[in-house]
Amino acid sequence: MKNFRSLGDFANHLAMLAAESAAVTHHMTEKGAETIQKIAKSEIAHYQPAVGPFAKWEELTAETEFDKIRQGYPVEAPLLRTGELRDSIKKTVQGNEAVIGSDQDKMVWHELGTPTIPPRAVLGPAAIRGMKDVEPRFALTIGAWLAGRGWRNPRLK
Repeated sequence: MKNFRSLGDFANHLAMLAAESAAVTHHMTEKGAETIQKIAKSEIAHYQPAVGPFAKWEELTAETEFDKIRQGYPVEAPLLRTGELRDSIKKTVQGNEAVIGSDQDKMVWHELGTPTIPPRAVLGPAAIRGMKDVEPRFALTIGAWLAGRGWRNPRLK
């Protein structure tokens, strides 16, 4: 715990915290977005269990699997054909706001489902799964920042 010799020292510390706050929140947002993007990309081609409000992925139909075999795509790999959908998952960070998503219409179809395709959500589940990594990292970052220590790569002491 940081000790202050005077109210002036404490005031200086608070001023330093205020000056760094935008950088700290941007850093945490960037790291959180990276984590969620990585998880979302890794979910492609692997059946996913239910998480939060998102249903588990249904098995691909035999018709779909036969079509994938005929076209030379990997089987037992839901949402994976060429890798284009996986590679379309991008992140954008501005300040303390992040967007992780895809510009592919196919992603919307898979997230929400269609009359002929059951939903196989990727982005929402990735955000939920990412929280077990993101929350402790954020707690360490905030603790280090408030204590006046290096907050970019905080470590447990």
